[in-house]
Amino acid sequence: MSDIEIRDDRSAGRLEAVEGGAVVGRIEYFVLERPGRALVPVHTIVEPAHEDRGIAGSLARELYAIAGREGAAVAPLCPYVVKWAERHRDETPAADPELLGAAREWLAAHPERF
Repeated sequence: MSDIEIRDDRSAGRLEAVEGGAVVGRIEYFVLERPGRALVPVHTIVEPAHEDRGIAGSLARELYAIAGREGAAVAPLCPYVVKWAERHRDETPAADPELLGAAREWLAAHPERF
């Protein structure tokens, strides 16, 4: 994964993997404020020509790192991030069921967002 930069476009709700100026992968997410602060990943997408390079895993790892630096939890709704977290339990605190429920409610109330 050399030469790939991961950047957080918070205003757009995207954590992006960029190579040669092009976005080659991303996690789409939102920030939940209540009942606690959490980053909520909804989709992980890697462009087909860039699959099998570890990009999705690097994005998931960085999402958890950002949450940790911000003192926020991660409430994953994205199936990929859920599976990644299960495989990396030493790096990922368990998701709080109350936050997951609130995240699902927020997503249901804002279907146009994703």
